[in-house]
Amino acid sequence: MGITNKEYLSAASLRALQWPKIGNEWFVEFHDIEPLKGDLGYEPGVVRRDPSAMISYNGRYYVWYSKSYGPTQGFAGDIEKDKVFPWDRCDIWFATSLDGITWFEEGIAVERGEKGAFDDRSVFTAEIMVYQDIYYLCYQTVKSPYTVRVKNQVGLAWAETPNGPWTKLPEPILSPAENGVWEGNEDNRFKVKKKGDFDSHKVHDPCIIPYENKFYLYYKGEQMGEEITFGGRQIRHGVAIADNPLGPYVKSPYNPISNSGHEICVWPYKGGIASLITTDGPEKNTIQWAMDGINFEVMSVIQNPPHAIGLNRTADTEKEPTEILRWGLTHIYNNDDYQSLMRFTSEQKTKHVAIGEKG
Repeated sequence: MGITNKEYLSAASLRALQWPKIGNEWFVEFHDIEPLKGDLGYEPGVVRRDPSAMISYNGRYYVWYSKSYGPTQGFAGDIEKDKVFPWDRCDIWFATSLDGITWFEEGIAVERGEKGAFDDRSVFTAEIMVYQDIYYLCYQTVKSPYTVRVKNQVGLAWAETPNGPWTKLPEPILSPAENGVWEGNEDNRFKVKKKGDFDSHKVHDPCIIPYENKFYLYYKGEQMGEEITFGGRQIRHGVAIADNPLGPYVKSPYNPISNSGHEICVWPYKGGIASLITTDGPEKNTIQWAMDGINFEVMSVIQNPPHAIGLNRTADTEKEPTEILRWGLTHIYNNDDYQSLMRFTSEQKTKHVAIGEKG
C-alpha cells in the first residue's frame, strides 16, 4: 500500500486497507466516441438514441433504438400536444450493418399502441434477447398523458426473426411498486407523503438475460420523491425473475441490487453477471460482478464510460472480463433537442506509460 508508518494511519489509508485484493483485469479505458456512417449519422430534426445490444443474423449486425421527430417542449405547455422529453412520442426502429460502422435503417420494429393502451404515448429504450431462436424485445412504455408523475412500465414483443413481424404482449411485464403515496394533486414528483420502494415511480432501461435456467430482467428504478444524495441522483437497479421469457416476472426480495447507476448494461461472465454502473450514485463509474446475478461487488473503477451503451453480444465474453466493451454503440446529445447514435471503443489497460517510454 506504500504506507509510510503503519502506526499512523490516515482515514484514507484505513479505507484502502479494506479494499478487496483485485487485479487490473477489470480495468478498461474508453476512447473518444466516433460518428456512425450511413443512415444513423446525425440528422437535424430527428432523435435516435438508446441503442440496444447488437446481435448478428445472416452475416449482418442488428440494432434497435428509440426514434422520434421534432424538438422537446418540456412540461410547461400543452402536454397533450407537446413533446415533453426527447424519448417522448417514440417508436422502436432497427438498422443493420455489415461492419458495425456503416448502418442501413430498415424501418419500424415496434410502434406505439392504440389510444388507451398502456403504451399509447411512447415505446423506447429497447433491449434484445435471443433464446431458442426466438427474438425478444423489452422496452419502456408510457401511457398518455405524459405528466411529471406518470408511471412508466416495461413492455415485451417477440418475433421469429429479427426482421419481424413483432407480436406485442397486451399488458406490461413490469410496473412500478405501488407503495408510494403522492402529496396533493399538484403534478410534482418531489411532493410525497410516502416514498415507497426504490422503483415506486419508474421502471426503466430493461434488459433480459437468460441465467441459471431462468430469465433475469434487470432494470433501473426511480423513486417517488427522488432526492440528490452525496453521490448524485438517487437511482438504483433491480431485477425481476421469470421461468419463461414472456413472464410473469417477480421482483427479487433482494432489490435494489445496486445503490448506483443509470442505464442497464449487463453481460454474463464466468458463471455470473457483470454490470457497468454509470452516471449516478456513490458507486458510479464502476464495473461490478455477481456470482449469483444479485450480490454485486465492485471489480474496477473507471473513467468516462459512454452513456446508454449498446453492447456487442457477438463478443466472446469469456475471453476476458471486459471483452464485450471493446466496441459498441452509444448516443450523444448533438443539442438539447436531438441525439444521434455513435460508436465507442475501448482497451484493457494494465500499465500507464508516457509516449516513448518502455512498458
